[in-house]
Amino acid sequence: MTLQRAAIIGVGQSAYTRRPAPGQSTHTFIRDAVVAALRDAEVDARDVHGMAVASFSLAPDTAVDLAWKLGLSLRWLLQDTNGGSSAMNMLGHALRGIESGAADVILVVGGDATGLGGYGKIAANYNIATRDHLAPLGHGGPNGVYALVTSRQMKKYGLEKSDYGHIAIAQRAWAAKNPFAVYRTPLTMDEYLAAPMVADPLSRYDCVPVIAGAQAIVLAHPARVPRGRAAVGVRAHRASFNYDNQAGDGLQTGISTFASDLWQAAGVAPRDVDVASIYDDYPSMVLAQLDDLGMIQDHDLARFCRRDIGERRWRINTWGGMLSAGQPGGPAGGLNAISEAVLQLQHRAGERQVANARLAVATGYGMTMYRYGGTAAAAILERIE
Repeated sequence: MTLQRAAIIGVGQSAYTRRPAPGQSTHTFIRDAVVAALRDAEVDARDVHGMAVASFSLAPDTAVDLAWKLGLSLRWLLQDTNGGSSAMNMLGHALRGIESGAADVILVVGGDATGLGGYGKIAANYNIATRDHLAPLGHGGPNGVYALVTSRQMKKYGLEKSDYGHIAIAQRAWAAKNPFAVYRTPLTMDEYLAAPMVADPLSRYDCVPVIAGAQAIVLAHPARVPRGRAAVGVRAHRASFNYDNQAGDGLQTGISTFASDLWQAAGVAPRDVDVASIYDDYPSMVLAQLDDLGMIQDHDLARFCRRDIGERRWRINTWGGMLSAGQPGGPAGGLNAISEAVLQLQHRAGERQVANARLAVATGYGMTMYRYGGTAAAAILERIE
């Protein structure tokens, strides 16, 4: 069988908001993102024959119900439940769906509108281990778990609180150039350090803000990209699930199990990357993923924060990341990372544009099973002229 090449040809998102207005729901946000993505890709809904969806708040509806409400008649359908790595997982499946000929055009969408109360219920009942063993302790959801991971990272690598501040401040500066970002006001180090403590050592600006919204991308053959625009191909894609049985310290992610293979398959090296979209529920996990990818020289996390981010403003999460743009559920947050990489490689990122960007890396990380995330994935994306 001859494989058909696949590419990302369009992206779209709904409005992002901290407090949904009456009448707004997971379904309406997803609808808005889908309409925007199809318009951007110049694709008619009748030409979409595949869809992947991820959402924590779509229930009791499932993917087929969403297809019905969107008026899509499909022959390829997927629903992913892997949280922060859902977007990357769906991307991988969609690529194979296009390449195998299962569908000519595949829509990938994720979104949520839980509200803080709804998110609290999800966090307390994330899985049986959390419900039965962590929630009764009043652990505070993922913030309490990643406070422990962050403390271990600080001790092992000699990090100071201000080192994480460089990441939050740099991403806020990028968010100021993103009209969709929820938080766009510049952030100073003094403000970062003075922020209220959430779960020591995590303070307000270390914890991803939960918002409502949705994100979508469209995959098809590169020839279907709108005229005058570059398509975005995927040079390599890898994923990991339950890589260490929750027996480690959380300072590495599943990316560490496939990073060398990822770069070898892509035929490039970390130094070749122009822009990085790294799943950023917490600054400590940004550093963990970058280090696993081999993008932090000599594993010197402190120097990377102070020099490469603080002084040189290396191009990480150029839409502001979820820490400033907001996290509309884990699935859509991961799609935001992919979408930004696409816009950068298509040279459509406006004020945020990285000059001559041709290669990007995007990651997903999530499903905090008990002590830290159990799923991780990454892809190397390229500009196709």
